[in-house]
Amino acid sequence: MIPYGRQDITQADIDAVIEVLRSDWLTQGPKVPSFEKAVARYTGARCGTAVNSATSALHIACLALGVGPGDRVWTSPNTFVASANCALYCGAQIDFVDIDRRTYNMSVSALEDKLQMAEKQGRLPKVVIPVHFAGQPCEMDAIHDLSKKYGFKIIEDASHAIGAKFKEQNIGSCAWSDITVFSFHPVKIITTSEGGMALTNDAQLDKRMKRVRTHGITTDKALMDTRPDDEIWNYQQIELGFNYRMTDIQAALGINQLSRIEDFLKRRKEIANTYDGSLSRLPVTIPWQQSEALSSYHLYPIRIPMKSGKVQKKVYQELIDRGVAANLHYIPVHRHPFYERLGFKDGDFPEAERFHREAISVPMYPALQDQQQEEVVAVLREIFLG
Repeated sequence: MIPYGRQDITQADIDAVIEVLRSDWLTQGPKVPSFEKAVARYTGARCGTAVNSATSALHIACLALGVGPGDRVWTSPNTFVASANCALYCGAQIDFVDIDRRTYNMSVSALEDKLQMAEKQGRLPKVVIPVHFAGQPCEMDAIHDLSKKYGFKIIEDASHAIGAKFKEQNIGSCAWSDITVFSFHPVKIITTSEGGMALTNDAQLDKRMKRVRTHGITTDKALMDTRPDDEIWNYQQIELGFNYRMTDIQAALGINQLSRIEDFLKRRKEIANTYDGSLSRLPVTIPWQQSEALSSYHLYPIRIPMKSGKVQKKVYQELIDRGVAANLHYIPVHRHPFYERLGFKDGDFPEAERFHREAISVPMYPALQDQQQEEVVAVLREIFLG
């Protein structure tokens, strides 16, 4: 079976992990801050907070921005549920903005229309979370302009997009946002086995995120309550936090993976170019790329329009049956039973729903061999052309 995505682990990655296993530090040692600095330096951000997952990074980002009960957070329905769950963890209300029919990212025009209506109703969001789906950047300059007009904060969910660029700015630089979140899950651009990071240019936001990832504990004397002089107080819990820490083992793997990121990105681009050329004559829609953006090509979703004469579900099953592990990205968040119980329903966000009914992600990862890609293309040709 050819997987839709997988990690690429070398002996150097293994050696980096073994070095930590033989050291004095396994959990919070020197590798974690080294990895944070390396990712911040790569993206151009000032600060990074490494955590055990991108879900945790989204949660602490919301907390750092003061999201709580009575607040509203908007995100894309075309994403993994974590992009929305993070708001609910904080007691806030969640809503969605439909996607652009070409980029599959949050539609700027739909966002503007929704903001205009929300302003009249007194229901503006505190935070908007655009998602860089499949590695293609959102139109962050336009979203940033709207944030200044309507007064919301921005968290970029860039779980798919380390290495991507928009208008020559690295995704993760926070040029148009308050915080950017990356994922280092095994199928992502680089991996720490599991893990994530929240980047920001605001030192105070960074301090808050580092504190809430570690139980809300501080060692900063200026923040600690006064206690009797004959008692030892070298740390204090000053707020409710969580155990969201990344380990040194994970960070060591991340540092070594980051050193190879340009090779990963180059290979993903080669695979995408091959798909573009090979699938262009089939009755499918291949991903459209903005001229002012550089995708990291985390995914390669194709769409099976109804006019093709094929049904998405049948194509998906035929790929699986012939040894190609296709996948779906994503079931729209608002269509999940949990969210339907919150009041969302089919028909609320038609572009995202249409994409879900037509899209299939085909294999895309750096270790995909040319012969394997040829097999994927051959299977698709046989399915569509017979």
